[in-house]
Amino acid sequence: MLSQYYAPTRVTFGEGAEMKVADELAADGAAKVLIHYGGSSAEKSGLLSKVRELLKNKGIAFVELGGVKPNPRLSLVRKAIEIGKKENVDYILAVGGGSVIDSAKAIGYGLSNSGDVWDFYCGKRVPQDTVKVGVILTLSATGSEMSDSSVITNDEDGWLKRGCNSNVCRPAFALLDPCLTYTLPDYQIEVGTVDIMMHTIERWFHSGNGIDITDDLAAALIKNVKEKGLECLKDRNSYEAHASLMWASSLSHNGLMALGNDQRGDWACHQLEHELSGMFDIAHGAGLAIIFPAWSKYVYKTNPERFAKLGRLVFGIKEEGEKGAEKTIEEFIAYFKKLNMPTSLADADIILSDSQMEELLDKATFYGKRTLGAFKILEREDMRAIYELAK
Repeated sequence: MLSQYYAPTRVTFGEGAEMKVADELAADGAAKVLIHYGGSSAEKSGLLSKVRELLKNKGIAFVELGGVKPNPRLSLVRKAIEIGKKENVDYILAVGGGSVIDSAKAIGYGLSNSGDVWDFYCGKRVPQDTVKVGVILTLSATGSEMSDSSVITNDEDGWLKRGCNSNVCRPAFALLDPCLTYTLPDYQIEVGTVDIMMHTIERWFHSGNGIDITDDLAAALIKNVKEKGLECLKDRNSYEAHASLMWASSLSHNGLMALGNDQRGDWACHQLEHELSGMFDIAHGAGLAIIFPAWSKYVYKTNPERFAKLGRLVFGIKEEGEKGAEKTIEEFIAYFKKLNMPTSLADADIILSDSQMEELLDKATFYGKRTLGAFKILEREDMRAIYELAK
């Protein structure tokens, strides 16, 4: 079993990291930059004004496009690609969280490759190149600032939510200032905390052999996130707590937590959740807090000791085997509730109709063309059972 760790992103970490943005862009020879962002928070905070000033002082031309929403939309990506081609953009600067970064990566694909950018997300083609992406991170959650992943929602045809993984999209640089997360709404910290944990948990439940040091690193990260997520909510000005959560976001999804283990991981929870958030437009972290307990209850007997080991290292659970696995699942549910996360569809006010269930299953199986998972391979009826348990 071979595994590979590839993390080319240049990271500048600490208070004031965003002040290096013009230097980073200039070092890469950026001539015209698309500044990509979400809503009004980046403007109101003064961050965008600061970025504009720094780029102007460095003589770097730029255009802007905001409006990125959670579960970033294909329609905005297409609009940005049109702007980028018209303006001869050669660099994309994502100012925001995972949705903004994922959208920026999709734009990069569209500017550097011919044809329809959606082809890369529905698996018809593989991107060969990208316009470089740089990041000023404002939310600790997805780890997209160092990952090979981008997830886009097709709001033009069926609200399909699909991901494209390619090393060419890893950001060239990421500027990580924990202070930028001090004023986030509680909810964004809560869903972000779950998202960070789940990127490592998905890698924990692989199907092959592993090594202790990677397990120890993974469990330490999950345990740290468990503690720091609550600390960030309690003390909004704790640099240490916000810094730990931000760095964990990057480490959880840059590949390090899989090295030495089966790198595929499981990822069924993510795929099942993508269909939920694609259909109901809920936050990704909230959807994961719903799906992971249901998935766990359905699959844990496949290898209960794998669950029990995670419980020992993260929660201090002493029981082994199935009892330890069951207690581990209970502890995760209790923790998600401490974060005010839904742990069932009912908690999120989602009542699945029969037709919606079939639509979820159609989309999750790629209309009968794929199974999910690695820890336990899930067929269509397995997926149905998990959605049922999630009710």
